[in-house]
Amino acid sequence: MKALSPEFAAHLASGATTLCWCWRVERRDGTVMGFTDHDNAMAFDGTTYEAASGFTASDITDGLGLSVDNLEVTGALSSATLTEDDLAAGRYDDARIAIYRVNWSDPSQRVLMRSGSIGEVRRTGASFTAELRGLAHYLQQPRGRLLQQTCDADLGDARCTIDLTSTAFRGTGAIVSALSARRFTVAGIDAFETRFFSRGLFTFTSGASSGLKIEIKAHTKLATSVEIELWTEAEGPPANGDTFIVTAGCDKRFETCKVRFVNVLNFRGFPAIPGNEFLTKIGRAS
Repeated sequence: MKALSPEFAAHLASGATTLCWCWRVERRDGTVMGFTDHDNAMAFDGTTYEAASGFTASDITDGLGLSVDNLEVTGALSSATLTEDDLAAGRYDDARIAIYRVNWSDPSQRVLMRSGSIGEVRRTGASFTAELRGLAHYLQQPRGRLLQQTCDADLGDARCTIDLTSTAFRGTGAIVSALSARRFTVAGIDAFETRFFSRGLFTFTSGASSGLKIEIKAHTKLATSVEIELWTEAEGPPANGDTFIVTAGCDKRFETCKVRFVNVLNFRGFPAIPGNEFLTKIGRAS
């Protein structure tokens, strides 16, 4: 049951309403954006809701039980609001969404209709369609720890305790030759062994993608060069001379924790538990 203010309830009961939809988007990096299907911008609770954004939404439906309630929002990509580069870079992945029904003649009269997050985003030309998932979506995510041989901590977090700002686990350098948007030869990290930065983090510190952070797929030390391959393409074309920072990666294995990081006391896996081969063994009489 939605709680309406007496003024808003009276407005709805009047039979002549001035209503619009407003969407508040909060990305994981803290950026907040507002959109409305009204023809004039409005503001409330510290957020300005831009007009003429081209947003349209499917009907909101509520279901019983714990099933995830979804709806879709369709809009246009533009340099002033939602850009194709931002969507491609994943800046709107799991962004928090709040949808309001608002009396545009008096924005203090409003009601929160739905809260959730952005799920799948599809792009077609200069438009996009975003799936909005209800809060029940989070009830389907794994919680707690799993009994597994590999570590379930993130490298560098409070449970792991490794200091990734240390020069032992961090390197700086520059791109020598861009082989593609996600693969290039680099200089400056020759002292590190091959695969040391695999599964680590690559941060551009200059160039068209400055500030962008992408996970490293492969770090290969060749006879005369060092290659880095990223999991996804940089949003701006990498160029020779672009600088970067790389931090070490971890494959979550006990041996890696012991040899590379000397951090066995903080290993968060269970390396002694039997594997699948134990379940398939057949007992034999001696």
